[in-house]
Amino acid sequence: MGAVANIVIVGGGAGGMEIATKLGRKLGRKGKAKITLIDCADSHIWKPLLHEVATGALDIGIDAISYRGHAAAHGYHFQQGAMTDIDREHKQVILAPIQDDKGNELLPARRIDYDYLVLAIGSIANDFNIPGVREHCVFLDNTQQAMQIRTMLLNKFMRYASHHQLDDKIKIAVVGAGATGVEMSAEMHHAVEQLSGFGYKIDTSLLEVTLIEADSRILPKVEKHEISQAVTNQLNQIGVRVMTNTRIDRVDENALHTCDGQSIASDMTIWSTGVKAPDFMGEIGGLESNQINQVMVNPNMQTTRDPHIFAIGDCAACPQPDGSWVPPRGQSARQMALMTADNICLMLAGQAPSKEYLYKDLGSLVNLSKFHTVGNLMSFVGGGVLVEGKIARFVYTSLYRRHLIELHGIFKGTLLMFAKGISRIIHPHLKLH
Repeated sequence: MGAVANIVIVGGGAGGMEIATKLGRKLGRKGKAKITLIDCADSHIWKPLLHEVATGALDIGIDAISYRGHAAAHGYHFQQGAMTDIDREHKQVILAPIQDDKGNELLPARRIDYDYLVLAIGSIANDFNIPGVREHCVFLDNTQQAMQIRTMLLNKFMRYASHHQLDDKIKIAVVGAGATGVEMSAEMHHAVEQLSGFGYKIDTSLLEVTLIEADSRILPKVEKHEISQAVTNQLNQIGVRVMTNTRIDRVDENALHTCDGQSIASDMTIWSTGVKAPDFMGEIGGLESNQINQVMVNPNMQTTRDPHIFAIGDCAACPQPDGSWVPPRGQSARQMALMTADNICLMLAGQAPSKEYLYKDLGSLVNLSKFHTVGNLMSFVGGGVLVEGKIARFVYTSLYRRHLIELHGIFKGTLLMFAKGISRIIHPHLKLH
């Protein structure tokens, strides 16, 4: 290892951005290490906002953060590209060539040297190998997919408005009633109202949204059943059809078919159920992984087969003292990121990476567009406290504010939140998060 260590972070989600920012400020600016962040995209969008990108409620021109600009301001470097493999023998990350829309190579395959590597790839929806899902459903795992959904929705709405097909409804099916699926279902109705505001002759009566969940209730990972019931009631009020205890057996172009023989018509199906790490992560570089491609790590976030490689967030399988595993949550990814930064600093100082991650559920919040916000805070203390309405909305907004402060500092983060608020006053069809 040279005098200055190369620390490479793959994945620019919330966890990857926060660890790159922390290490950049602490080490990169002072010349104590070279920090490099790698991501397929050129800008960062906070993942809980993707459903708003998909419906047009959020303008990525306002909320996206340029990796290159942020890197220059915070002491780290940025490389755009997709990781395909890890050469552990030579300590290199292998990136795929970058091509334009026509398949022409813009940049050849590259190898990025590392002394310490952090995998922060995140997760994607799990299709569970159900026939037709990959061919006929759309997903909401990244900004590109969110923009694809936005285009598809806009095209369907405009086609409806231009042809005045008043007898036909646009049928949208959302499979998976976790937070993403629930928020997406509510946001659909808001999207129709926004387009109406631009002069399109459409209203929410044209939209038929069906939310499908295999479990006996929506938000099955949320411990408090009161939250699930409150959200179900609100979805019913705004016209979302909620189907629980419903398992999908196959999907075709115009319908979903259930295991009990039902057929659910759909003009567009959004698949948001299940979590797994991307398929290429399975045993990448000879690292140990589980059945959903998560990299196996020790409680200090070091991978089980290589102490110089860490994994954090949804792509990591981290054991807990009670035999359970850390759930794929945004709060755990953030906490893992900040702790891993500390452990890498310890290793650079010649000490053992002694900090270990213990998950504490800080709660869950679900935001139903403009209609309602409900959640549970401090779940690890006596089951937590149920909040809803304006208080829940304030806390929900505060999560994004905290993310901006982590990335930009207190002064600039607060200033950005203020600027975003002003932009939505000027452009009221955009919704503040």
